[in-house]
Amino acid sequence: MSGIVLGLSRYVLCIFSAFFTFHCFLVPGPGERGEKGVTIFQAFFLMIIHIISFSVLYFRTGDPECLYFCALQEVMIVGYLVLMRVLYPGCSSLLINNMLFFLAVGLILLYRLSPENHMRQFVIAVSALVLSLPIPYLVKKIKEPWKYTYGFGLSGLILIFFVLIVGRVTRGSRLSLSIAGVSFQPSEFAKVLFILFLAGVFSEDCFFGDTRKDKELRLINIFAGGLFAMAYIVIMVLTKDLGGAAIFFVIFVMMLYLAVKKIYVPILAFLLGGAGLAICYKVFPHVRNRFLAWTDPFSYIEGQGYQITQSLFAIGTGSWFGMGLYEGSPEKIPIVERDFIFSAIAEEMGCIFALCFILICISAFLVMINAAMKKKDPYYRMVALGISVCYAFQVFLNIGGVTKVIPLTGVTLPLTSYGGSSLLTTVVMFAMIQGILICSEPGKN
Repeated sequence: MSGIVLGLSRYVLCIFSAFFTFHCFLVPGPGERGEKGVTIFQAFFLMIIHIISFSVLYFRTGDPECLYFCALQEVMIVGYLVLMRVLYPGCSSLLINNMLFFLAVGLILLYRLSPENHMRQFVIAVSALVLSLPIPYLVKKIKEPWKYTYGFGLSGLILIFFVLIVGRVTRGSRLSLSIAGVSFQPSEFAKVLFILFLAGVFSEDCFFGDTRKDKELRLINIFAGGLFAMAYIVIMVLTKDLGGAAIFFVIFVMMLYLAVKKIYVPILAFLLGGAGLAICYKVFPHVRNRFLAWTDPFSYIEGQGYQITQSLFAIGTGSWFGMGLYEGSPEKIPIVERDFIFSAIAEEMGCIFALCFILICISAFLVMINAAMKKKDPYYRMVALGISVCYAFQVFLNIGGVTKVIPLTGVTLPLTSYGGSSLLTTVVMFAMIQGILICSEPGKN
C-alpha cells in the first residue's frame, strides 16, 4: 500500500506544481483586486508540495527528523508570508510565494542529497528571511541613496580584491573568504553593491537632457561606470571566477543600455564579450576543458565531460513525472547540491516539475521587470532592472549549463542550490524589489 502511495506522490507533486505555476500568471499586480485571493491559493499549493515531499522523505528514510524539519519549515513559510503581508500591504505576494517556492524545493532536495548541508541551509534561510524583513522599510525610508554611489562601488571592489589576495581556492578558483571559521563568497554581496553603484551613475539627470553640459556629464558618467565595471570584471577573471565576471559584464551592459537607449551598446558588448571569451579560452586550461565538455561531452565521459553527461542522463532518466525522491541517482553527479541541483529536480521530481520551476523563475523575473517599468524615478528603475538582470542571467547560466545549452560556469541556482552567500544575497535582492514596489516616487530634490 505504501508503495502505491509513494508512486502516486510523483504525479501529485507535478499536478500541484502545475497549479502553482498556473496561478503565477493569473495574479493581478500588487494591491489590485483579486491579488490576495489568488496568492492565498498559490501559497496553499506550495505548502502541499512541501508537506507531500517531506512525507515521502520520511517514508523512504524512516527518520523522524523529516517531520520535525517539515513542521519548522511550514512555520517559516507561513510566518514570512503573514509578516510581509502585515508589515507591507503593498508588497508583491506573488514574488514572496515564488521566493519561498525556490527555498522549499532547495530544502527538499538538499535533505535528500545531504542532511548535513540541509541543516546549514535551513539555518541560513531562516536568518536571511529575518534579516530581509526590515529591508523594504529601509528602501522606502532612506532618502537620496544615490549620494552613496561611489561608496557602494568602492566597497564592492574592496570585497572582491580581498578575495584575489587572500581568498581560499576552490576547484581552481579563488571564490571565498574565511573569517572565524565561517566561509562566505564576497562576490555575491559585491553584485548588490555593483548594481547600486551603476544605478547612481546611470540615473543622473544628465541622461535625460540634451544640452552640451548634459552630454559632457553623460560621457563622464559612462566612462566612470565603464572603468569600475572593467575593474570588477578583471578582478573576477584573475580569481578565475568567469561565471561571476560574466554576470558583472551583463549587468553593466543592460543598465548602460537602459540609460543611453542605443542599440549599438548590446552589439558592441557582444563583440567585446566574444573577444574576452576567446582570450580566456587561450589563457585558462579549465575554460578549454569546459568547452571540450560542452561541444562533445560523451567523447570525454571519463574526464572533462563526466559532470555534464551525468547531468544529461539524470534529466533523461527522470522523464515527465520523475523517478521519485530517493529513487534516482543524482549523487552520481559531482557537486550536485551546488551546481547541478536542477538536474536532481528533473530526475527525481520530473521534467514537468522542472519546466514549472523554469516558468516560476520567469514569473519572478516579470514581477521584477514590472517593478522597474512602473517606477518613474530613474534611480529605483535602474536598481530594479539591475536586480532583474542579475537574477535572470544567473538562472540562465545555471540551467543552461546543466542542460548543455551553454558551457558550464559553476554558477549556483538562486535560492535553490546549496550556498549561504548566494541565498542571503538573493533574498536581500528580492526584498529590495519589494521595497521599490511599496515606496512612493521620491524624486531628486
